[in-house]
Amino acid sequence: MLPARREPLTLTTADGLRLVGEIALPAAALPLATMICLHPLPTHGGMMDSSIFRKAAARLPALASIAVLRFNTRGTTSRQGTSEGAFDAADSERFDVAAAIEYAEFAELPQIWVVGWSFGTDLALKYANDPSVVGAILLSPPLRYATDTDLAAWATSGKRLVAIVPEYDDYLRPAEARRRFAVVPTARVVDVPEGKHLWVGQAETVLDLIVAEINPAAAPLPQTWDGTIWHEEPRIVADR
Repeated sequence: MLPARREPLTLTTADGLRLVGEIALPAAALPLATMICLHPLPTHGGMMDSSIFRKAAARLPALASIAVLRFNTRGTTSRQGTSEGAFDAADSERFDVAAAIEYAEFAELPQIWVVGWSFGTDLALKYANDPSVVGAILLSPPLRYATDTDLAAWATSGKRLVAIVPEYDDYLRPAEARRRFAVVPTARVVDVPEGKHLWVGQAETVLDLIVAEINPAAAPLPQTWDGTIWHEEPRIVADR
């Protein structure tokens, strides 16, 4: 874990729920860009600490000057705590996504990107097509809850859309992904050889691809670090 300013936060949704979250910022400078993380399916273990997002928060503020905002959607538990409410199959989660984007706007975080993983990609496609959002990055998109209508909305938005698709995905593989996303002129499908849905052993590859979109000047990420390394995550109490 590399140095950063890490603050726990509480997101309050329009329907009155309190969601557990965290913001990780560069330790001694302003961020150049922001990623809001939408985690995998909570009914199958997805949460704000899912591996790629945990590693993003640990590394990207220091290595790429990216602010990383993670949170548990309604009814989801991680070691940081449990968000209020209950899983709603990508329906009421619209309020969760809106609360995260609103927080980023209020905090004046720059260049807001939404990065979804699996279930989180459906939330991104359905609810992150917001004026303040630059674009979305989709990791292992299953297109389970997102519809052709959602894709059509992205097609007219002009926003950037990048689908990072593993070669051996369990739900949507590169050839089919290209067909489905062809309706969005700004969409780009990146296929990852030997990749699988959970990206085991390929977190570094995925982080490089994310950074290449959000802050290209910082890609590829360095493989060494000469400064301090934190072996346990420091907690900063913040009233937010």
